[in-house]
Order: sequence, then C-alpha cells, then structure tokens
Amino acid sequence: MAAMARTAGSRSDITGPRIRDAALRLFARHGYAAVSMRQIARAVGVQAGALYNYTPDKQSLLFDLMRDHLQELLNARAARDLPPDPDPRLEDFTRFHIRFHLERADAVFIAYMELRSLNPENFAVIEALRRDYETQLQTILRDGVEQRRFAVHDTRIAAMAVIAMLTGVNTWYRHDGRLSVAAVEDIYWDMVRKAVAVSR
Repeated sequence: MAAMARTAGSRSDITGPRIRDAALRLFARHGYAAVSMRQIARAVGVQAGALYNYTPDKQSLLFDLMRDHLQELLNARAARDLPPDPDPRLEDFTRFHIRFHLERADAVFIAYMELRSLNPENFAVIEALRRDYETQLQTILRDGVEQRRFAVHDTRIAAMAVIAMLTGVNTWYRHDGRLSVAAVEDIYWDMVRKAVAVSR
C-alpha cells in the first residue's frame, strides 16, 4: 500500500504519539472491536488515511501499545536496586506493582482485557513479556520457600493470585478518595505478607 500524504502541518514526532494516546483512550473506553481507525483519526484531528503513515493497521496499533506498556514495566523493574532477601523483595514488588499500574490505568486495562483481540503471533509476544514479569515474582516466592521464609505450595499459582489481587486496585482506587497510594500499598503489603506467611 503506497504511503499517503501526511496532513498539512502534522509532524511525525507529534502526531505519532497523539495517535497512540487517542487509540489507548478509545480502546480502554469502548473496547478494541468497537473502535475504528476513522474514530482514532477524528480524535487526533487528521484524515483517516494519514494514520497509515504511522501504523500499518489497527491490530499493529493495539500490539504496539501492549508491547510498549509491558516493556516499560520490565525496564522499570530492571532499573530497581533490589535487596537480596526475599521478604523486602516481595514488599518492593507489591508496592512497585501498585504504584506503576495506578499511573497507567488505560494501558493496564487494555493489557489485560484485550489479549483476546490479538492475532496468534502478536499474542505469543505479549504472553512472553507477561511471563517474564510473572517469573520475577515466582522467583521471589521460590527463594522465600527455599529459605523457609514463605509457606507457598505452588509458587506459580501464588504469583498469579498475588498479581491478580494487586492489579485489582485499578478497578476501585480513586486518587481523590479517602486513601493515599501509600496507604493502599501498606494495606496490600499486609495482605500479601499474610497470604504467603512471611515470617516476622
């Protein structure tokens, strides 16, 4: 398909991020299947054909949003200076997960709810990135079990359960509510600690 002329006055370094932001917002609000490229273009203020200067199709746009979100998550984890002991590492994971995800509500919603919308090839890539993140928590739990700090029968199931609980904060938390993010972290850390029987 031949590249179409860019809308007058648009710049790739501005229009590209605006397209991604609009798609992220619309996918999270209406669902991937219900959003058309024309709607995205209208939200950005460009002609529908101009979108194809920035993305091959809607599937690629969804994939890029999900991949970049998960890569940002993994990069943020890799940049942390983690303590060696499993107890503080688990606390760090708990607080990090809540804080990181609360700041990216739309991206989190899409990353979990639109997996079914990916084609098999894209799904495999996203699933591998998700598994990388989940494995980090599994490793913490396994180390804790080996050191007799945690009592977990199946570290994979426990890791999935903890992540599901932590991600659930996004469904109810409001920044103008009665609890600060720090208070939510404290409450959830207490629940995670008790769930895996972290010794005091």
